[in-house]
Amino acid sequence: MSGTRQGKTTGGTKAGAKKKKQQKKVILLIVEVLVLLILAVVAFVVMKLSRIEKDVTFTPENIEINEGLPEESVKIMEGYTTIALFGLDNRSNGKLSKGNSDVIMIASINNDTHDVKLVSVYRDSYLDIGGGAFKKCNSAYAAGGPEQAINMLNKNLDMDITDYVTVDFNAIVECVDLLGGVEVTVTDEEAVLMYGYMDEISKLTKKESEYLPGAGTYNMDGVQACAYARIRYTTGDDYKRTERQRTVLSAMIKKAQKSDLKTINSLLNEVFGDIKTSFSNTELISLAAKVFNYSLGETTGFPFSKNTKKLGSKGDCVIPCDLESNVIQLHTFLYADENYVPTETVKTNSAKIIGDTGFGQGDGY
Repeated sequence: MSGTRQGKTTGGTKAGAKKKKQQKKVILLIVEVLVLLILAVVAFVVMKLSRIEKDVTFTPENIEINEGLPEESVKIMEGYTTIALFGLDNRSNGKLSKGNSDVIMIASINNDTHDVKLVSVYRDSYLDIGGGAFKKCNSAYAAGGPEQAINMLNKNLDMDITDYVTVDFNAIVECVDLLGGVEVTVTDEEAVLMYGYMDEISKLTKKESEYLPGAGTYNMDGVQACAYARIRYTTGDDYKRTERQRTVLSAMIKKAQKSDLKTINSLLNEVFGDIKTSFSNTELISLAAKVFNYSLGETTGFPFSKNTKKLGSKGDCVIPCDLESNVIQLHTFLYADENYVPTETVKTNSAKIIGDTGFGQGDGY
């Protein structure tokens, strides 16, 4: 009796051990499949990222940040990822390392909340583009590429930017088309002014489009959206132009966040070939992993208080009135830094601009 019971117990133990061994194999198989899937995703992302032109000549050691920033302000800025965004019209040279930057934006991403704020720096702003040469700020990129353009922003605005992304502004056409269009509201005046831009863009991209009949809200195709973003000759001139650029960019971001994987894949294939950046693949993957958590908040233009003046051969420039007070407002907007105090560099540049133009605080609109 006891022998029989002992035999059953041994047999049960062997069966249990065998079952556990099979379960372990199944678990290992699942783990292996998951690992392979993760590796496949990583390989896919890296393959996509390889299409982006990495700036191998970009030297972080050459990036300048003003001395004398208050410790509290430095700590606040460390809680944000701040990126310089440049848009070039590179039809003439096909490169993203040369040319005036028609679009200059600063993006601040709150590392905790993932809220994003955008500031357009007016391209004709009269600032120190490097070495004490005060000119229209969009010429900094043409003079020394992204490094000089970043230094221009850091020096004049007390920023701590170390990374950038540059795109061919005409790439917006393909992006918008792949997204299935973006919704934008236009006035009668804007609809008419889009005609000339649309003709030029259609000729360049070989894409057909239709003129808008008048004021209204439309689901714009790529040609229409790009034309709308380039309108300059309305009330507000370049100030309104940068607002239109932010409107189109905001609409694209919102549409992309609602798109399916197939659309996103097509978008990446098309856009990544028209991008140049200082970011490594690892950094890009980190940013991309959070993209659907980003929330685009307020956007604005800089300088806030401004005036215009023709300065000889430098042409019609946008004058900060004055630079110092505008930079204080900028830090409040981007970083909610209520205690920021401008560095001596910003104060010196501000005094120089007042001396060159005669416009100071209180002379702007």
